Amino acid sequence: MDVIEAETADRPDSYRVTADELRQFIERFERLEAEKKDIADQQKEVMAEAKSRGYDTKVIRKVIALRRREPDDIAEEEAVLEMYKEALGMR
Repeated sequence: MDVIEAETADRPDSYRVTADELRQFIERFERLEAEKKDIADQQKEVMAEAKSRGYDTKVIRKVIALRRREPDDIAEEEAVLEMYKEALGMR
């Protein structure tokens, strides 16, 4: 008998079901955390491989971030950046 079940043996069945459900949520979350770590490790391996082949991983990360954004947002940001560079004589 689990600690939670032992402590709740004198309580209604609905409470025990809630404890089981809580345990399931926690275990699901823990599994997802482990999967997330595995995925992060795989991403690091991909970047290490790209770097070993001569790619600039900093630029790759920027390209990945850009691909997540809307084209209109990117265009607007680039236009403002160009305007600021011109204002500072960086053209």
